[in-house]
Amino acid sequence: MAPAFDEWLAQSDFFGSLSPEHRRRLAELCRFRDLGRHETIFHEGDRGTSLYVCLTGSIRVYKSTASGQEAVLKVIGPGEIFAETILFEIDRYPATAVAMEKSRVAVLQKPRFLELLEDPGFRADFISCLMGKLRRLADQVRLLTVSDVETRLFRFLGDRYTGQSEFRTALSKKDVAAAIGTTPETLSRILQRLREQGRLVWEGRRIRIRPPKASSDASDRPRERA
Repeated sequence: MAPAFDEWLAQSDFFGSLSPEHRRRLAELCRFRDLGRHETIFHEGDRGTSLYVCLTGSIRVYKSTASGQEAVLKVIGPGEIFAETILFEIDRYPATAVAMEKSRVAVLQKPRFLELLEDPGFRADFISCLMGKLRRLADQVRLLTVSDVETRLFRFLGDRYTGQSEFRTALSKKDVAAAIGTTPETLSRILQRLREQGRLVWEGRRIRIRPPKASSDASDRPRERA
């Protein structure tokens, strides 16, 4: 099984930068878990026993508010690691993770992963991966700061559905709003404007994207920041 895991990990945004030897050792600890749509991976407050890498599909990570509503923290896509906080910070999951569609994750049990970290070489390699993730998070913060919502929407869809102009999505508009750092109300206004312009139509689970029309007043189009 290890070669298959190694191949998956090589495509991971997080573990892909590990040396081949360290990735092989990590692959030996992994196991696949296939998830159905809306299947819960772990609940907020559960004892943290494993960390995960999303291989296919998408995972919604959220916290429950005092009123019982869901506050979406992040939408996890292929190649992303999640629940890594249980390694160092806390021993319980700080949020709930649910598969938004049929998904596959790699499961890394905490005790065995900590054993790997006792190896100085692997530990240094892993810390390098963490630093890479911090840089990517910083880039995301800059994107949220300098880019308007429309730009973030097209970037998100482009990253997730590369090269496709028409596709089905398992994500709700609320999930996409959370993923691009805006409110559902703002996203709805933008989607309505894009529909009127013929640039993007979202009907049910199907999205159709058309390239923007060149026009002299393109720069005068209203932009929304949040």
